[in-house]
Amino acid sequence: MARTFAYCRVSTVDQTTDNQAHEIEAAGFAVEPKRVVAETVSGSVAAMERKGFASLVARMEDGDVLIVTKLDRLGRNAMDVRATVERLAAEGVRVHCLALGGVDLTSAAGKMTMGVLSAVAEFERDLLIERTQAGLSRAKAEGKALGRPTALSKAQQETIRARRATGASLGVLAKEYGVSRAAIQRVEKRVAGALSSMIG
Repeated sequence: MARTFAYCRVSTVDQTTDNQAHEIEAAGFAVEPKRVVAETVSGSVAAMERKGFASLVARMEDGDVLIVTKLDRLGRNAMDVRATVERLAAEGVRVHCLALGGVDLTSAAGKMTMGVLSAVAEFERDLLIERTQAGLSRAKAEGKALGRPTALSKAQQETIRARRATGASLGVLAKEYGVSRAAIQRVEKRVAGALSSMIG
């Protein structure tokens, strides 16, 4: 027999999930208190990274129904919401969203809604890529160093290069400076790269 669960979320401790529980009840869904999961967690946290939501999903089985008042209860953005609904649908769980007229997101009408969500998710992803690329181009044009900052100071790098030239091993230097052998090799490669550009 299908069981009905409800997920209610607020972002801060001065908010309450009571209104969401009342909305679900007013919409005609009878949810046993033990099947209502309420938690206080930022909407910026992905759904499956929320302790309460993850434990709720673990309890649900094929044929169960999950009720939420709004889509943003299910994820931090369109991509996250889509992934969450798809995961639940794959497990046979129907998802009803009251803000969308109580539509089951795994039904034909719900799939159409998810199609729109997918388009929004793709738009968000493309926008993120564009912004990232624009930011990198701007930083490069301003002469900023890109990538991870090196764990070794310029003075340390000079010392490492000199000691490598006199035969010090990668392992010994890595242990001494508290970095990986690869980090020591990168110091050498930077020198080789600088020399070849000077010669070229």
